[in-house]
Amino acid sequence: MTPRVWLVGLLLCLRFMCPFVTGIFMDKLASKKLCADDDCVYTISLARADDDYNAPDCRFISTKKGQLIYVYSKLVKEKDSGEFWTGSVYGDQYEDRMGTVGCFPSSLVSEQHVYQEANKTLPTTVRNLQKP
Repeated sequence: MTPRVWLVGLLLCLRFMCPFVTGIFMDKLASKKLCADDDCVYTISLARADDDYNAPDCRFISTKKGQLIYVYSKLVKEKDSGEFWTGSVYGDQYEDRMGTVGCFPSSLVSEQHVYQEANKTLPTTVRNLQKP
């Protein structure tokens, strides 16, 4: 096998392996979020889905009309972006989706009950899981 054929073969192999090695990077939805606490674990409000929503990727949750959603944070809207909230879906009819956490468009839900104000602004970066 000539060096040129070997090099072309190597480059083709790297080309096909590249997506698996580098992963898929997605655009960030927002730089900041509003929460009720420093860890965004307390429920801010209870919302009801006004319409069905099919999640476009793993960051989002799919909802069915009438489904209850517990809201944990509200992403701060940035230029040219929609307003998204983060929560988990619950409901008697949709037990297979119970406990799933993700983002959803706030325009597709109605807040039913506010438990506490989201008055803490936090960055949406990955946090260090170790406590100082």
